[in-house]
Amino acid sequence: MHTVVVGTSGVTASDVLAVARGGARVELSEGAVAALAAAREIVDALAAKPEPVYGVSTGFGALATRHISQELRAQLQRNIVRSHAAGLGPRVEREVVRALMFLRLKTVCSGHTGVRPEVAQTMADVLNAGITPVVHEFGSLGCSGDLAPLSHCALTLMGEGEVEGPDGVVRGAGELLAEAGIEPVELREKEGLALLNGTDGMLGMLVMALADLDMLYKSADVTAALSLEALLGTDKVLAPELHAIRPHPGQGASAANMLAVLKGSELTGHHQDDAPRVQDAYSVRCAPQVAGAGRDTIAHARVVAERELASAVDNPVVLPDGRVESNGNFHGAPVAYVLDFLAIAVADLASIAERRTDRLLDKNRSHGLPPFLADDAGVDSGLMIAQYTQAALVSEMKRLAVPASADSIPSSAMQEDHVSMGWSAARKLRTAVDNLSRVVAVELYAATRAIQLREGLTPAPASQAVIDAVRAAGVQGPGPDRFLAPDLAAADAFVRGGNVVAAVETVTGPLR
Repeated sequence: MHTVVVGTSGVTASDVLAVARGGARVELSEGAVAALAAAREIVDALAAKPEPVYGVSTGFGALATRHISQELRAQLQRNIVRSHAAGLGPRVEREVVRALMFLRLKTVCSGHTGVRPEVAQTMADVLNAGITPVVHEFGSLGCSGDLAPLSHCALTLMGEGEVEGPDGVVRGAGELLAEAGIEPVELREKEGLALLNGTDGMLGMLVMALADLDMLYKSADVTAALSLEALLGTDKVLAPELHAIRPHPGQGASAANMLAVLKGSELTGHHQDDAPRVQDAYSVRCAPQVAGAGRDTIAHARVVAERELASAVDNPVVLPDGRVESNGNFHGAPVAYVLDFLAIAVADLASIAERRTDRLLDKNRSHGLPPFLADDAGVDSGLMIAQYTQAALVSEMKRLAVPASADSIPSSAMQEDHVSMGWSAARKLRTAVDNLSRVVAVELYAATRAIQLREGLTPAPASQAVIDAVRAAGVQGPGPDRFLAPDLAAADAFVRGGNVVAAVETVTGPLR
């Protein structure tokens, strides 16, 4: 099994994906263990002093003015975890919780949190045992960290709360820890706070969304090319010299992908023969501009994610010179903004894809295709309601594109009077990404059927490779009406599995 070693300098996106989705094992580097021990010595020295130090010998948030005596500090750490594990709503997905835990461990191992090495090792042991804390949908405002989600994870380290075992069954944490041979931890000064105070949930969801969108944007380039081909559109608008004079990198990459898919097609450029058109519709002609803008947004979001993956997010932090200083690095604004940016881009990509699908189904705009791509229009309804489903998905995505980060509800007796709502931005982006796959799947379904209805004209080799692959996957082609939902679900699974891109790349080589 693949092993990810966590050091003091952060982790990579591929590390997060390996642990969250691939079940990779986690180990602490010797440097991380040494840094943990060194930072702990500083915390212990400060804890022994009579002067109060925030996070070490005081309360938290609006209660930070109270000096906590030594005999109450272990209880304080237990209490902050128990009281903050206050989430409600549906359970969060296993991969999100694993990413959350792993990224918190990343910050702990930086040597800036003051957590003991044995606590960090327990975090790794829980991950390696396949034990996943039950974390709920609601409870994070994206400021002072993803508090409730991280608290539910910290509760597991104490042997409390509910967890999901490797078999998917939810049981008590203490019971599963015992079966795995993991001793619950007794938290000491600062450790409870250090386990809760980070942007790890929203960051984990950002990293996974970026991975999914990399594949989905390539898939959308392919389905846009298939729709252009089915509509007998012109590929001249994809010429590199046209995109070079407006040099947005994403636009150029998207146009290059579409051009590669269409190479060798007999369908493109025939539109002047029987239905004169000066230009194709915007949804066809401007596909690279819209998808390209989204790609550039993804590139910016990836830069933010990489910076956050290299960060140590905690408050207070332990500095190498022995100071323990309060800060505002836990604020989720940098991550929240790009999560919202991505939701906007994803909604717009889905919107333009839906417009192409609608054009394929409209006999007045499809340039010779049968109404709704039906076998016997009137007797058959064809893909009429498939487009309704796609439209419903797009409408939902437009609502999800409303920024969460523009909102803020003060909390903690006005101490935390401006919050990022980054967790909420991440949760709605996950839904939007899921819906994008479905929208692309409907366009794929319509475009492949439309191409096959263009009798006498041979599609591009790359297009044919997609058609062959999707039919082999059980997605049926043209014909009389049938129960459509299973076909659409199979098309969605085909897209979600990266098979659109894989099929094309057997002909074109790697897409950009």
